[in-house]
Amino acid sequence: MPSKLPWRILFALWIVAAVLSVMGLGDVPLRDFDEATVARVALELHQGQGEAALLPTLWGDPYLNKAPGLHLIISTMIGINPSSGLPDEWTIRIAPALLSTLVIPLGGLLQWTLRPGERSSTICTSAILMTLLPVARHGRMAMLDGTQLTVMAVLWLGLMQLTSTHQPRRAGLLTGLAASGMLLLKAPLLVPAAAAGAVAIAWGKEWRTWQLPQACFGIALGLLPGLAWHGWHALVRGQSALWLWAGDGAGRVLLDAGEGSDLGWRVPLIEMLEGGWPWLALFPIALLWAWQLKTTRWGRWCLSLLVVLSASILPLRTQLPWYSHPLWLPVALLCAPLLAWIVNRKASPETPLLMRGLLSQVPRFWALIGLILLILLGASITPLGSAFSAYQGPAAALGLGWSAGGCLLMTKSIGQRRLGALSLVCGNLGALALIFSSPIWHWELNETWPVQPIAELTRQGRGQPITIVGQDERPSLNWYAEQRIPRNRAIKRLRLSDKQQDHCEVVARHQKWTLSDCDNMLSED
Repeated sequence: MPSKLPWRILFALWIVAAVLSVMGLGDVPLRDFDEATVARVALELHQGQGEAALLPTLWGDPYLNKAPGLHLIISTMIGINPSSGLPDEWTIRIAPALLSTLVIPLGGLLQWTLRPGERSSTICTSAILMTLLPVARHGRMAMLDGTQLTVMAVLWLGLMQLTSTHQPRRAGLLTGLAASGMLLLKAPLLVPAAAAGAVAIAWGKEWRTWQLPQACFGIALGLLPGLAWHGWHALVRGQSALWLWAGDGAGRVLLDAGEGSDLGWRVPLIEMLEGGWPWLALFPIALLWAWQLKTTRWGRWCLSLLVVLSASILPLRTQLPWYSHPLWLPVALLCAPLLAWIVNRKASPETPLLMRGLLSQVPRFWALIGLILLILLGASITPLGSAFSAYQGPAAALGLGWSAGGCLLMTKSIGQRRLGALSLVCGNLGALALIFSSPIWHWELNETWPVQPIAELTRQGRGQPITIVGQDERPSLNWYAEQRIPRNRAIKRLRLSDKQQDHCEVVARHQKWTLSDCDNMLSED
C-alpha cells in the first residue's frame, strides 16, 4: 500500500512555526535599514501618497528599490488595525512573519515531489526548516526575504509538477503565479530562481514529458499580475522604472560593494556556519550522496538548486547576511533524507556503505557538541560569564536537546531513535522560543544607539526641518520621528547631535544627545 502525504503532520509543524513566529514580535523597535524602510513605504501606500495607484513612495519621492508586493500586504494590515499614531511593530511584522512560515509545509511538499512516498524525508525537511535560526529570525522581520523564500518554494513546486501531474494547466498557473509573486518582491531574483529550476529540468530532460500548450497557457496567465504591475510602473514613471532592475536591483549588488561587504563571499559562508546547526553536520555527506545519486530526480534538483543559487549569491559585490537566505531550502532538501536514514536505518541500494558508516557517526558528534555546550554553560555561570547571561537559556536548551538526541539516535530501537530526532528538534525550538521572547533575537546593522528616545527628542522641534550631525541618516529614526532627518550641511535647520554644538542654543536634551537651534550656522559634519 503506497504511503500517503503526511499532511496532518506538516500542518502541525506549520502551526508550531506560526506560533513561534509571533512570540515577542512587537517587543523590539523596527531596525535599519529594511524594516523601517518597508514600514514607511507601506504606510505611504496606505495613505495613497503615490502619483498613481499601486506605485510606492518613500518620504514622498518615488520608491525604486523594490516592487511593492509585501508593502501592499503590510499596508492592508495597517488598514485592518488602524491607530491614531504610527502603526505598532506587531502590525508591521505580522504579515511577513506568517507568510514566511509557509515555507515549512512547502519544503515538505517539495521533498515529497522529489522522493514520492518517503514520509520520513518529507517530515524531516519541514522539521529542519522550522528549526533553522536564519529562516526563523529573518522571516519574523518586516523584510522581503522570508516571504520571498516561500514564493520561491511555490515556483519550484510548480516547475516540478509540470512533469509529474496530469493537470499541466494548473501546474503552469501555479508556476506563473509564483513568478508574479517574485516579480512583486525582489524582481531580479526571479532570474536565478527560474534558472536553477531550468537547469534541473534540462539535466533530466523533463521538458520532454510536458504538455507544452496547456503548461505555457497556465504560466502566461499566472504571469499577468506581475507583468501588469511592471508595465504600469514603466508607463507612469518611464525610464526611472528601470532603476528597480538595473540600478537599485541587480546592478547595485553585482557592481557596488556596499556597507558590510568587506568579507565578500565569506559573508554567506559565515551565515551558513552560524545558523545551520545541528543539521550542518549532515551537509557534506549530503553533497556526496546527492552527487552519487545525480541520475535520480532528487539528486539533480538538489544539486541544480544549490549550485545555481550559490553561483548567483557568492560573487555579489554587496553582501549582507540575509542574501544567503534562498540557500536554506536546498540545504534542507539535501539533509532531510539523511536524517530520515539515521532514524529509520533502512538499508537500500541507493545508500552506499561509506555513507552509512559516516552517517552512523553523526549522532556521536551531536551528543559531543551538546555536552560541550552544557560544560561551557556550567563554566559561564560565574561572574566571568555574566556577559553571556542572556544566552544561557538558549545554550541550555540546545545542549540538552542535542546531547540527549545524539545519545538516543545511537540506540538500536527505532522508537528511541525517533525520540532522539524529536529531542534535536525540541532543543532548537526551545532555544528559538527563548531567543524570541527576549530582545536578543533582533539582528541589528550598525545600531549602536536606540532611536526611540532620540525620536522623542526631535518632537521638540515642532515640525521644523532637522538635520543630524556626526551620524549617518537612519531610516528607523526617520520612522519614529515621522519625518526625514538627513545628514547634510543645510542652513537654518535644527541640529540633532550627540556632540556639543558651538554657538547653538539647546532646545532639548536626552543624555548626551541635544536638539540645538543653529540658525544661519553651517553644521560641521
